[in-house]
Amino acid sequence: MSQVLSGTIAAIATAIVPQQGSVGIVRVSGPNAVTIARTLFRAPGRQLWESHRILYGQICHPQTGQILDEALLLIMQAPRSYTREDVVEFQCHGGIMVVQQVLQLCLEQGARLAQPGEFTLRAFLNGRLDLTQAESIADLVGAQSPQAAQTALAGLQGKLAHSIRSLRATCLDILTEIEARIDFEEDLPPLDEPNIQARLNQVLAEVTQVLATADRGALLRTGLKVAIVGRPNVGKSSLLNAWSRSDRAIVTALPGTTRDVVESQLVVGGIPVQVLDTAGIRETEDQVEQIGVERSRAVAQTADLVLLTIEAQAGWTAADQAIYEQVCHRPLILVVNKVDLDGDPQIKVPVAVGQVVQTAAAQHQGITDLEQAILATVATGDLQAANLDLAINQRQAAALTQARVALEQVQVTMGEGLPLDFWTIDLRAAIHALGEITGQEVTESVLDNIFSRFCIGK
Repeated sequence: MSQVLSGTIAAIATAIVPQQGSVGIVRVSGPNAVTIARTLFRAPGRQLWESHRILYGQICHPQTGQILDEALLLIMQAPRSYTREDVVEFQCHGGIMVVQQVLQLCLEQGARLAQPGEFTLRAFLNGRLDLTQAESIADLVGAQSPQAAQTALAGLQGKLAHSIRSLRATCLDILTEIEARIDFEEDLPPLDEPNIQARLNQVLAEVTQVLATADRGALLRTGLKVAIVGRPNVGKSSLLNAWSRSDRAIVTALPGTTRDVVESQLVVGGIPVQVLDTAGIRETEDQVEQIGVERSRAVAQTADLVLLTIEAQAGWTAADQAIYEQVCHRPLILVVNKVDLDGDPQIKVPVAVGQVVQTAAAQHQGITDLEQAILATVATGDLQAANLDLAINQRQAAALTQARVALEQVQVTMGEGLPLDFWTIDLRAAIHALGEITGQEVTESVLDNIFSRFCIGK
């Protein structure tokens, strides 16, 4: 931790795409940031080297005077910066070579390469952000849908932190009242146990309410894995193409055309969806097709949702029944495809399925109904995605679970009439767990685990 707090760090802060980036930023933070900037940057005229000004000039090699780039320099002096340290940003032309050369010059002037997430870690350690806000930054960078981005932004603005701090403050107030009775029992009125119980109930209810967003958060962060499965030539690839509005999968009239899993990334109702078109499941002597069938079965076993696709002309067949028996333990929607052709779209299905959707994928019909069915299935599983502005991650859920268990144990202790000293044990555990969420009580190993998942320049 001491290494993190000491020294001046530098890193490339933008994604660099070869021959495509228009702007590349090299960020420097620490006590020598401005000195390094003055050494490398020539600002012509009478431009003022003041905080929160942008200077125009050239980045030059300090020994040879060679010009590396024509650039802008942004100066942000402590404490009005992202890390609450002196920060400078060299805004160069994009691409690989220029920004790497500028970064190398910064390192030669005494900066060291930043560790993953070290800029944000310094912001946390310097009190600029709490831990929930720092994690929200990572979520915002990695957001796969507009709703995921909005949820992360709400966390960055402190919505979760405010709620957790309020709960922790209430627990601290209760602990203070209890400990006061332990130390000064003769000088204070008796403890108002009904009031204590009511306040604990309220805290426990709010903890449970926040904890209920864990599955929602996982859904927004990782998305939904949806597998399209069925017999060969029922229109699975046509369904993927119509849904993704592209020609991701090859479509022919020949059964067994799809030999491997084809993937497409979509967003449905604010939820990132990974759609997997699988090879038609059937018994075959073709070794390549056999591999595809086995991969299809494996994908279906791990999918969050299975779209079992059949065709209206053939109806429910023995082959459909066999496939259903392999995937019926997964959340499932039955898709009756090719309803635009001769056949009976109102097929009698001899098994229990949650929802049935009719599509004519080749005609791009029924896709909206399919998306609505998926959202309804998600909602049935208590993974509501609408109007979600608070969603905790796995680490936060684990700490909240510890807090809930501790608070429930306090209630048991009170109910059994045990001495006040016993009340404080689990109450302190709840306070500690809540403090872990915001970073008020956190270990170095936890910080390492969190920030190691960040990119270098963040």
